[in-house]
Amino acid sequence: MAASTAGPSSVPEYGLRCWTTSPQYFTVRLLCSSHWRRPIPQLDLRMRRPLEGPFVYMSLTGTVAQSDNVLAFLWKEYGKADARWLYSDPTIVSLEILTVVLDGILALVLINAIVKDKFYRHFVQITLCVCELYGGWMTFCPDWLNGSPNLNTSNWLYLWVYLTFFNGIWLVVPGLLLWQSWLSLKEMHQKKIDVEKKSN
Repeated sequence: MAASTAGPSSVPEYGLRCWTTSPQYFTVRLLCSSHWRRPIPQLDLRMRRPLEGPFVYMSLTGTVAQSDNVLAFLWKEYGKADARWLYSDPTIVSLEILTVVLDGILALVLINAIVKDKFYRHFVQITLCVCELYGGWMTFCPDWLNGSPNLNTSNWLYLWVYLTFFNGIWLVVPGLLLWQSWLSLKEMHQKKIDVEKKSN
């Protein structure tokens, strides 16, 4: 589906019109619209890569705890919630290398596929979402299995803001994109069936 050139100028405005026009189909219409597709992978590139790229560099050349890089302050603060980010935990660094390199490339390809309405758009979108969800699972599951020795859950800020909210975003967003791909592929399949029925 090509990006629309008409209609509301922003995602919130489009969402409001969907809601007031037909509340019961609000979620489906918003997910299937062209107004919010590009901002999601762009958000992934603009927010995560500039932060996680330096983290990978600091971890490969030393540790965040030892670094005096200006961005090390952010990771040192997050490290109060999850100590593995301070001391170059091999699992974390491995996942972040995958995230920065592979997911970064996939996000660029996905933006291009959305803008130019490429046939492989949903394949790339599903692949990127699965990578994000897998990364989230592998970030926390090994520590959970060991009794969460590196996670500071005694402080509400660290537990609910740093660990739950900031990581939860990257579960909700891929989940929504997967649902959007499911709906779009289902629609395309139904159109194909309808065409075949008419031709018979």
